[in-house]
Amino acid sequence: MKTLIVYASVHHGNTEKVGRAMADVLRADMVKTVDARPGMVQQYDLVGFGSGIYFGKHHRSLLDFVGALPPQSGRRAFVFSTSGRGSVGDHETLRRRLVLKNFRIVDEFACKGWDTYAFLRLIGGINRGRPNEKDLENARAFARRVKGTAGTAAGSR
Repeated sequence: MKTLIVYASVHHGNTEKVGRAMADVLRADMVKTVDARPGMVQQYDLVGFGSGIYFGKHHRSLLDFVGALPPQSGRRAFVFSTSGRGSVGDHETLRRRLVLKNFRIVDEFACKGWDTYAFLRLIGGINRGRPNEKDLENARAFARRVKGTAGTAAGSR
């Protein structure tokens, strides 16, 4: 199964750390949204999309990248994020855009990350030290689950 992870990791490298943990398990290629091109997705069986969360949504560069993609024919995808809350509830906007492009979302993952965005920088942020090793192991376990569901549409929200 050929896998690509498209990600935006802007402030502290939180999302990149989580994406790399997943990529190690999936033997996936990783590309930052600024370097990604819409046509490259066609070369992969499974595509992961992830970024930090900003005011309840994935990073604008990731949302714009998905918006530029041509319609897919049921290509498998997964969504991941890091944020102060660490909740898949923040995936709604990206999830909706992927479904509109005919992706089949097989699973989602979220974990807390060091968050100093906006007013949080005034207090030194929240979740310093996250993602930690336990978070990264959870990301690897997630990737093993995704890898094990190669032909199904399993999900754990």
